[in-house]
Order: sequence, then C-alpha cells, then structure tokens
Amino acid sequence: MTGAPVVLDAMGGDRGPDATVAGAVLAVRDHGVPVLLAGRADEIADRLRRHGATGEVGVLHAEDAVPMTERGPGALGRERSSLAVGCRAVRDRDGAGLVSAGSTGAVVSCAVRTVGRAEGVLRPALVIALPNLAGGATVLVDAGATADPTPEMLAQFATLGAGYARRVLGVADPRVGLLTIGAEPGKGNRLVRRAAELVAALPLRSAGNVEGHDVLTGAVDVLVTDGFTGNVVLKNIEGTVRATLELVARQGLAAPADLRRVAAFYDPETHGGAALLGLAGTVVVAHGSSSPRALARACAVARDLAAGDRAGGRADG
Repeated sequence: MTGAPVVLDAMGGDRGPDATVAGAVLAVRDHGVPVLLAGRADEIADRLRRHGATGEVGVLHAEDAVPMTERGPGALGRERSSLAVGCRAVRDRDGAGLVSAGSTGAVVSCAVRTVGRAEGVLRPALVIALPNLAGGATVLVDAGATADPTPEMLAQFATLGAGYARRVLGVADPRVGLLTIGAEPGKGNRLVRRAAELVAALPLRSAGNVEGHDVLTGAVDVLVTDGFTGNVVLKNIEGTVRATLELVARQGLAAPADLRRVAAFYDPETHGGAALLGLAGTVVVAHGSSSPRALARACAVARDLAAGDRAGGRADG
C-alpha cells in the first residue's frame, strides 16, 4: 500500500467541506501527504477550484453524509455516506488511513463494522499523547471511544496504550497507570479495582493507581481510563490551560508570545486528532470544530501511523 493516500471525510465536522477541502490542500502542500477526499464530488470540486488545487487532491464520490448529531449505530445504515465510503477505502487498502472530524460515536461504529477490529481486540480505544512536565508525553487511553468498558477492556487498553508509546513515542518500557481517586492499592470503583488486578498480571510495567493531579506530571507514560472519564479529562485540560493562560495574560505576568507557545502544547490544532487503536486499519478522529490546519495535521498523523504499521506491525504492539 506504499504511496496510498490518506482518506479525509470531506463532509464530516462542524465546518464541513469548507474546512476539510482547505485542510486537504494544506496536507498536500505543507506536509506532502497525498489525500483523497470522500464526499459530494461537485461540492469538493468547487472548493478545490477556489484554492487553485484542482488535480492536487483526489476525490472519492459519496452522495450522503452522517450528521454531527448522530452518536453511533445510526451511521451504519448510511452506506453511501462519506464516512462509510472512507472506511471501505481503508478496508480495501485503497487508502492508507482515514481521518474524520465527524461524530466520534459514528466514526467508531462505522470503523469497527467496516475496517474491523484487530485480532483479539474487544473494543477500540482513542489515544492521544499529552505533553507532560517531565519533558515527554503521557498517552491518555481511552479518550472517548468506549464510555462503559468492562475491566477486561480496560486491561486491553493498557496493552494498546503501551504499544503506542513504544512504537510511536519510542518509549522502550512504558510505565502504565490506572486513573482513579487515590494512589493506594484498592482505591476506585469496581471497574478500576478489577482492572487493576488484570493489568498487574500483564507483561507490562505497571505503576498502579494515578490520581487526577498527576495526569500531566509524567508520573506514567500511559494513563488508562474509560472513554467517558478520558474525554472529560482531555477537555478539562484544554479548558483549564486556556483559562489559566487568560488569567496570566490579564495580570500581565508573561509575554503574549510566550503564552501562545504554552497554549499550543495542548491545542487540538497542534496534535490534529486522536488515533483509534485496535482496528485492522488506521483511523484518526479529529475534533469536530477542527480548522484546516488541524485537519492537515491529522492527515499527517494518519500517514505516519500507517507507515509505522507497515514497517513494524500494528501500533497496538
């Protein structure tokens, strides 16, 4: 599949093809990523002309679109949607990977059904690498794919996250922790307590329990939680960073340029999207309100993940 384009769901996201087409053009021009836009061909062609990019980006016609209000299984009946067409392209190896800024639930449901799970995987998980105070990154898994996992799924998320940390971040022996309400053994609800027992039995470097205030300290390389909690944590970090820096700016305690550099560490514009691990192909879920710049970055992430999979096996290790 060398040289296969990344498929970008042109109709997904809050901003629709205005943002996705511009993002595809940036991906090609700024990142050197070949892109195939899945969506209504006439709408895509019109916008490509506006960017002077006719012929630079491929088009895969799809006459339907999954609305942003669709949270999951309802997307499965829309076989002619841009999301479904994109998933089939990845399944059939016509695309190196898929990027979509559509509804996370819809993307997960469609990807699981069409691209398929990797062998032995119970449920996929969204993973994102958050810069930490130790100078590296903490892998947060799950960041929103599976809201109500079983303990067995959480234990598998630990394996998926550790594989990602090794293959993508280059951490030879990642420390894996479970997010809960206390660092002492036995702390947490029934889900976390049982998952802790399962993780401890895995061939991983288990760091035990991790509390919320240590999410960004670098206490662990991989932080495991359910998708509901993980998504709340991720958005809380993004909001807290914005609010804190705004307060600092109002007090005149730092130069605006310095504040912008700090904010960029946790800005969706920078990381592009979250990888959906545990599938038989590469899928990256971008933020619904992603700008063209963020979508271009997500396409680059998908290309790099797909290349890593071809070179050394799946990122779930």
